Amino acid sequence: MRSTRSIEILCLALAALVLILSRNLTTQLWPVLGLLVAFAAAIALFRARRFFPGRTRTRLLIESWSMVMFISAVLWFSGKSSSPLLNLYLLPIILSALTLGRLVTLLQIAVIAVCHVLLAAATPDFDVISLAYLSLAVGQLAPFLLVAYLTTTLSADITEARERIENLAQTDSLTGLFNLRMFNEVWQREHASCERDHGVYALLMIDMDKLKDINDSFGHEAGNSAITLVAQCLQRSIRGTDTAARFGGDEFAVLLPGASPETADAVVKRVRHNVYKTTLDLRSRMIRCSVSIGVVNYPGDGRDMRELLSTADRKMYRDKELRRAPGTESNA
Repeated sequence: MRSTRSIEILCLALAALVLILSRNLTTQLWPVLGLLVAFAAAIALFRARRFFPGRTRTRLLIESWSMVMFISAVLWFSGKSSSPLLNLYLLPIILSALTLGRLVTLLQIAVIAVCHVLLAAATPDFDVISLAYLSLAVGQLAPFLLVAYLTTTLSADITEARERIENLAQTDSLTGLFNLRMFNEVWQREHASCERDHGVYALLMIDMDKLKDINDSFGHEAGNSAITLVAQCLQRSIRGTDTAARFGGDEFAVLLPGASPETADAVVKRVRHNVYKTTLDLRSRMIRCSVSIGVVNYPGDGRDMRELLSTADRKMYRDKELRRAPGTESNA
């Protein structure tokens, strides 16, 4: 992560600057120089492609705790409990709060508090068992806790907002089903998989009957309620591995991975039955909805996605024409 690298380089640069200005390089040259070189080498290692590839959280854990260890060592060489670099601990705390969650961040603060006590105990003429030290520790450590709390809260809010945005980009706002773009992505992946592995699937194109009559008689809110009802019936009628989507308006699509023609026909009957038996209460009138369905099977009805979609559309409108004939309106 670019931001992580920036934090580590900033930490190294500030530590080196203060250590040089405080003349620790002249009094403790080799320990200080070794510490700086070791951390620089660690930064280079963290950036290597083979350093825990694909395991981002593990890498961030190692980098964050390495920074805590490095800062603690720097504090030892730059004044211990009175070091001007104590606030460097904010860098790994913010990193953990943004990427690793509240539990890891709180554990890190606890370790930093222990390091603070040990550094104070190693400081000459400094009594860690005193009100003076307690006051100093609270004053120095409380901001760390506050920053950790605010940063983890902000990170959680950002994550939630991102998930909502992603969900809105994938789903239809009225029904909660996948939208056309997301459905096409799922369908393309399934189609490619079946081409490669000689698999089968079925595609259902579904259109509501007489939605215009509901809109004209009861208003568009009633029409939206009818669309939502059909979407709910679709979700009840399909398997967990199937994918339902709203194509827009009153059209829906269902992808049935691995479904044989017999399985697809059984789903079609279940969808018709569930839609027809579920009534919609509009101004004290019970309205029954119905749907027209066109079903195609890969590879029996075609191997090209556009061909399959066109065939499913034709079958759907043919079904609608048949259902308009007198005496054919049923839940069969």
